Amino acid sequence: MIQLSELTKSFGDRVLFDSVTWQITDRERIGLCGPNGAGKTTLLRMMAGLEEADSGAILRPASLTVGYLPQDGLTHAGRTLVDEAAAAFGDLLAIKAEMHALEERLGHPSIPESEHDSMLVRYSDLQDRFRLHDGYSIDLKTATVLSGLGFKRADFERPTETFSGGWQMRIALAKLLLGQPNLLLLDEPTNHLDLEARNWLETYLNDYPHAVILVSHDRFFLDAVVTRIADLTLRKLTDYVGNYSAYLVEHQARIDALRKAKREQDEEIARIRMFIDRFRYQATKASQVQSRIKLIEKVVPIEVPPEHKRIHFDFPTCGKSGRTVLELKSARKAYGDLVVFRHVDLHIERGDRIALVGSNGAGKSTLMRMLSGAESPDDGRRVEGHNLVIQYFAQDEATRLDPSLTVYETLASGSPLQMVPMIRHILGGFLFSGDDVYKPVRVLSGGERTRLAVARMLLCPSNTLLLDEPTNHLDLDSKEVLLDALVDYGGTLSFVSHDRYFVERLATKIIEVANGQAIVYPGTYKEYLWHKDHPQGLQDGRIAGWQDGSHPNAGRRHSVLDTHERSARGPSERKAASETSGGGAPREVKNAASASGVGPHAIKNDGASRESQKDRNENKKRADAEGRRRERVKQARRAEIDQLETRIASCEAAIREIEQKMAAPGFYNDRIAAQPLIDQHQALMWQVGDLMHQWEELHVATGLAEVRQNG
Repeated sequence: MIQLSELTKSFGDRVLFDSVTWQITDRERIGLCGPNGAGKTTLLRMMAGLEEADSGAILRPASLTVGYLPQDGLTHAGRTLVDEAAAAFGDLLAIKAEMHALEERLGHPSIPESEHDSMLVRYSDLQDRFRLHDGYSIDLKTATVLSGLGFKRADFERPTETFSGGWQMRIALAKLLLGQPNLLLLDEPTNHLDLEARNWLETYLNDYPHAVILVSHDRFFLDAVVTRIADLTLRKLTDYVGNYSAYLVEHQARIDALRKAKREQDEEIARIRMFIDRFRYQATKASQVQSRIKLIEKVVPIEVPPEHKRIHFDFPTCGKSGRTVLELKSARKAYGDLVVFRHVDLHIERGDRIALVGSNGAGKSTLMRMLSGAESPDDGRRVEGHNLVIQYFAQDEATRLDPSLTVYETLASGSPLQMVPMIRHILGGFLFSGDDVYKPVRVLSGGERTRLAVARMLLCPSNTLLLDEPTNHLDLDSKEVLLDALVDYGGTLSFVSHDRYFVERLATKIIEVANGQAIVYPGTYKEYLWHKDHPQGLQDGRIAGWQDGSHPNAGRRHSVLDTHERSARGPSERKAASETSGGGAPREVKNAASASGVGPHAIKNDGASRESQKDRNENKKRADAEGRRRERVKQARRAEIDQLETRIASCEAAIREIEQKMAAPGFYNDRIAAQPLIDQHQALMWQVGDLMHQWEELHVATGLAEVRQNG
């Protein structure tokens, strides 16, 4: 499809590509990766024809069409949203306009018959072309893509100039997707998309009929879409088959091997130089010295990328908050006629890790401002818990930085004294190294300011974090620094993020913001999506947690334990248990006591001095029977645990076998043929997860039973 041949590009004395040769074939999904400043955007612009190479060539077929989406800077004006998006079908719209013009002329009585016949032939030809290229579904395709990218039906007739910058980029992306170029080049396409739009785009790109090359800092998005990674490091492109997670493993192994070879080369050169220095002035060794000097001159030094130290950071300590952290009670919020929240009741407890999800404009940022106290609800109350120390990171946090301070001073000015030694360490993790720390804030780009604002947040002690899109403009390395710190954070966390991997790693509770409500879904984001696909799990506008047995799998897991309990009992024990009411004595015992008129006081007066031998024997028999029953229950549970472990091992072996097939070169070339195996892999993963839950339940139940028995 397109080939790079001996491509070289430099800016001044900085070389981005040095004799790069690379090839892209049809229907490939390629992720372009590499460190910041390596030249990823420049390479996309060169393939799009917007940049010229210093030397070498980019070979394209004459029929190739290329679509390029930059990171930002695109604006649209002069048309409605739906007309602007439909402009992607320029050729078909031209045919449609000509057909309408012919329809009007054909109805005119002054047209001569000969011209009338030629017009009918032309109209028939245009109509066939319009139908063959699916022109009659232009409106449907346009509405589908716009809706998938988050536009509402009410937006379709709005002028494009009324949309903000992020929505302008969505319009540009919609036009590219509708135009379906043979080569689609996307530079950070997810920057301006919420989670729902990203999920839709993943599905769309997986079904895209042509080649796609994309740059993204969203790890989950890369894993879901790409089948090949092109790594741009040290002015060369290196291909890795598989998704981003597979690339990380293989790339690290390759870099480790390269560093090992570099060490061995340096050691060998040092040994040769020692020989040269030792025998340089001895006539008997002159020829050997000269041969070694020539040998060193011929050595090509192995170049390795600079080693990035893994930066790990812990938040400064802060006293714990009370069990109840924040509450909203009957909160209502409106801006003029726009009602964002009607009646919101929200309870946040210590240790919650909450992700706020919902479409753009649904009110996630408004809810964060109400929780932080930056805005008050129009009606209702916001209640703070005991000893609450909040740190709030707003979407526009970067604009609040003091432009007169340097990068280092920005962090030092608000940092606790004990954290000052960590400042350079943190700045390095967010790509501020060397003299960059002395730059004034006013000269920083928007992305650099965002990184600095996130770094400043890490130095402030708090027990509750409210983060509104902290991952915007962060590269993958910076996201990892922030993510690792938040994983180890001991306080309460509530955040908005459009990075799926970020949400998957952190969230243990999901709040969906939509239609003036905030609906709580306990569990991870994957479980939230499951509940969305299975609306029968909804109860009174909320999702009940697994603890109360409402999850479809929970009842089955509890029934496993109950079955063991019943099967382990003997017939008489099961009968006695069935006749027991509310955990008390069997019915016949209660009835006998009441019929004889013997009450508690009579029993006490009659046998208080000494328990009879008969009673002791009965008690011993009951204790022995109970011990045997417990042992049967324990054995049944252990047998079930062994059976579950066997099933888990079998499923994991099947998963490994499938993953080997999926990692084979060319597996994803035929998506239709590959889909059944992908679906089987997904089903097995869910099955392993369910079996693991059952295994954990049985282990917990066995442990509790032993504790009760020993206690």
